[in-house]
Amino acid sequence: MTDVEQASRHWPEASVRFEWFAPRSRPEDEISGSFKVVCARSGTAVEVTPEQSILQALTAAGVEIPSSCEQGVCGTCEVRVLEGEVDHRDSILSTAERASQQMMMACVSRSRGGTLVLDL
Repeated sequence: MTDVEQASRHWPEASVRFEWFAPRSRPEDEISGSFKVVCARSGTAVEVTPEQSILQALTAAGVEIPSSCEQGVCGTCEVRVLEGEVDHRDSILSTAERASQQMMMACVSRSRGGTLVLDL
């Protein structure tokens, strides 16, 4: 699939859709630090450690987010982002959707900065 993705990269974005059944591989040297997630509606704030996902941290704090695959391929845990810059690690969102910084997958994506504010 990555070969098809590369070969069709110059086509209009909506021309090709991919359905991933396993997460894309991540760079081995990728670094993930801690960051804060604030839930705007509930007022809940949690620290997300490098060892856990946003989904795991929020679930532990009592904030329920629907989830299924927990690998960034199904889209069940999609949440709206109100503030902050997302490090998208899913295999679902398009380039334009990622650039908009309006949605993210809580099971795999992380923050590029110190804080993310979510519509939860």
